[in-house]
Amino acid sequence: MSIPPIDHDRRSFVRDGSLYLLGAGLGMSHVSELLADKSQRSVRLGLVTDMHYADKAPAGSRHYRETLAKLEEAAIRFQQDQPDHVVELGDFIDAADSVEVEKRYLQRINKDFAALPGQKHYVLGNHCVYTLTKEEFLEGVGQKKSYYSFDTGGFHFVVLDACFRSDGKPYGRKNFQWTDPNIPADEVEWLKADLQAASGKTIVFVHQRLDVSNHYGVKNAAAVRQVLEESGKVLAVFQGHSHKNELKEINGIHYCVHRAMVEGSGAEHSGYSTMDLFANETIRITGFREQKNYEWKS
Repeated sequence: MSIPPIDHDRRSFVRDGSLYLLGAGLGMSHVSELLADKSQRSVRLGLVTDMHYADKAPAGSRHYRETLAKLEEAAIRFQQDQPDHVVELGDFIDAADSVEVEKRYLQRINKDFAALPGQKHYVLGNHCVYTLTKEEFLEGVGQKKSYYSFDTGGFHFVVLDACFRSDGKPYGRKNFQWTDPNIPADEVEWLKADLQAASGKTIVFVHQRLDVSNHYGVKNAAAVRQVLEESGKVLAVFQGHSHKNELKEINGIHYCVHRAMVEGSGAEHSGYSTMDLFANETIRITGFREQKNYEWKS
């Protein structure tokens, strides 16, 4: 299987909240300045999201079975690039008619995902716990907690779980509306304490979005953003859920939505990336297929 080359002509750069695009009339001095201050890379991660794997017929633009082939292509790239960690940003599986069938979906896709290089991390998405409970999903992938943090390469990383109803009850077994995602008070307090204790600059991963107030957004996103901002440590938040590339900057923090893998038929309609973090706090996203490339420095 061939994999697409890196398209340097469409690489975007973000600095101080401004987005720069190569080949779009921008003077090369801006790009040279950005590249000149690079230090040695500290850590590399692989990113995928919204794989929605299921052994069932397509529905609309979602081609569930094709996720296996798309992940196979990403695996070839990751074997070449050797990320230290690989993060899937939620909706790892799609809904099945029974718990037994859903567990088979989970086992099948995780067989390939778990074989990727580096340490694997699973962000809970609403589809992950539509048929299963959180405990069943986490047991199926071998992850102890739905939200936690870890450190590597001088950076701090936080995995959040927004799959809670407004009344604080966790999603599971079709007991929720997907438009009602929340990060409950105890998780917010944990986040505040975790960031206070963190020694390095921080990257946050979450499925539902923290940068919008529409049906894709976490209901208490503003309160969560306040915690992130007051810490003074968060560089960026990486999200899935709405399936399309999008990048925002809010009060000095970049919010990046990753392109869904499930959308569209054929290898060309997919998205995955590697993220390189540098000691000078530069973040580089190298996107493949329909995932965009970005680079920014706080």
